[in-house]
Amino acid sequence: MTNYVRYEQDEDVAILNMDDGKANAYGPNMIAALSAGLDRANADARAIVVAGRPGVLCAGFDLKVIRGDDDAARDAMRVAGRDLLVKTYLHPQPVVFACTGHALAAGALFLMTGDYRIGAQGDFKIGLNESAIGLSLPVFGLELARDRLDPKILSDATIGARIFAPDEAVSAGYLDATVPEAVVLSAAIAKAKALAKYENSAISATKSRLRADTVGRIMNASS
Repeated sequence: MTNYVRYEQDEDVAILNMDDGKANAYGPNMIAALSAGLDRANADARAIVVAGRPGVLCAGFDLKVIRGDDDAARDAMRVAGRDLLVKTYLHPQPVVFACTGHALAAGALFLMTGDYRIGAQGDFKIGLNESAIGLSLPVFGLELARDRLDPKILSDATIGARIFAPDEAVSAGYLDATVPEAVVLSAAIAKAKALAKYENSAISATKSRLRADTVGRIMNASS
């Protein structure tokens, strides 16, 4: 599709392969490419797999923009990033993540929008490290964390910026399962094919009812 997201399809499953050749930063181009991929999948497929490049799903917002001097560009990226998180969270088809490695900051938030998340086993880091790098979590990040993470570790995961290994991330709520790194994509595709058999209208209605309160708090927040 673009230099940031490669679109493929396996039967009824659309596969969005994130790969900017680096850390898969959640920047303006990546966000736009992912949004376009969701739209294409909605027209052509029945389920989606979002996958990263080997070793990394997404390292978070583009820090060059976050810490740059262009306030308008920074604000625009945050809004676009928030809107993509909500769009993915409410996407009318099943969304399965193949977490191919590290998922940090906004990358961990993006991971939390999946309906089923399969992580690669290995020496990978998953979590919200904003506090540790001098950034605060926006409301959309806190609300997603509140919705998806184990309440017992919520403060440690957000305020404390705790980072989890993949197996720990299952208990925390970032992931639903882990598998060997070599089969993470194939496992995600298999799960998506199973979910593709369900009626998308039922999936969509259930997601909307389940997640409406969280999305409402996100979209009504002033920051």
